[in-house]
Amino acid sequence: MSYAFYITMREFIVVGHKARTDGNFNLNDLPGSGGRIDILCRCVNCALFLSHDLRRDVIIYLVLLGEPDIPKIVKFEGENVRYLNPDERSSGSLIKKALERSAIPKWRESTRGVWIRLGGLADLLEEVLTEDKKLFYLQENGGDIRNVFKENVPVNTVFVLGDHTGMTPEEETVIRDLDVKTINIGPISLHADHCIILVNNEIDRTVGTTG
Repeated sequence: MSYAFYITMREFIVVGHKARTDGNFNLNDLPGSGGRIDILCRCVNCALFLSHDLRRDVIIYLVLLGEPDIPKIVKFEGENVRYLNPDERSSGSLIKKALERSAIPKWRESTRGVWIRLGGLADLLEEVLTEDKKLFYLQENGGDIRNVFKENVPVNTVFVLGDHTGMTPEEETVIRDLDVKTINIGPISLHADHCIILVNNEIDRTVGTTG
């Protein structure tokens, strides 16, 4: 049995409403000192890691909205990232290094494959959503992902999801004003990092064909 895999590009956007926007947090206390930045660290690991490898076709963006600075975005590129290990402290360290750089409205690379810029959710969506990409919003009242992806998966997909607090009404408006499909990954509410694993799995299962 052989498998033919079609190249797809997956991008995840995770909004951290309390995540610190400077590097002044303790790697030994990511939930407290980092404003629940531990959630974002787990999302990075779940988006990028395979067993003994990384997903080269995945980019994950972290929208940091907490204190003390204006919103910032940190980007991890699966194809290029280095120095990343599958634990929260490792991804937290790379986020911390990115935040210690002076962020500007354009991307600046902090370590290999990790970038930072000023901006919020609306800024990021405006940048990443090109005509060849399909936007999906992960929410409990959305359509079942298995029905949505039953026949085919768009080649380039962008998935947006919130942290443990969900999305604000303003963020909901920003998302729903776009050409977006709202989906869920099952009948039970799950953590954001678990949702990312299941989205990756569904796409893995769909794009693989037996021959």
